[in-house]
Amino acid sequence: MRLWSLHPRLLDPRGLVACWREALLAQAVLAGRTQGYRHHPQLLRFRQHQDPLGAIGWYLWHLAEEAELRGYRFARERILQVREVPAIPLTRGQLRYEWAHLREKLRRRAPDWWERVASVAEPPPHPLFFLVEGPVAPWERLGTGEQAR
Repeated sequence: MRLWSLHPRLLDPRGLVACWREALLAQAVLAGRTQGYRHHPQLLRFRQHQDPLGAIGWYLWHLAEEAELRGYRFARERILQVREVPAIPLTRGQLRYEWAHLREKLRRRAPDWWERVASVAEPPPHPLFFLVEGPVAPWERLGTGEQAR
């Protein structure tokens, strides 16, 4: 499961659809509708929010907004709770880690999209998040040989 902290406009079409599906799964977990993925580290920041279902709903809403801008239609009626909620802090280290991770994925699976976004030095966060200084989040599963920055 990857719930990107990056703004959805940076995701290629395949990544946007995958993020939508995974966020719907996260919503099911947070709503107690499924037994799987209950302890997934990506859910920690949503669980810690004062309104977990509202937070994942706002996250999903922005994915659907991006999809609509591209001419896609994501089923917004699947979002359990849609309301603006207080933003979640996101460390610069986490955002940079995810940006490097996404760029590597794009380089391999979507070279045309990679070329569209490769020049972005400082990626914007998803609207649910606001930036603060700090390293990669403790819940992030770093790849082999990677260090928290």
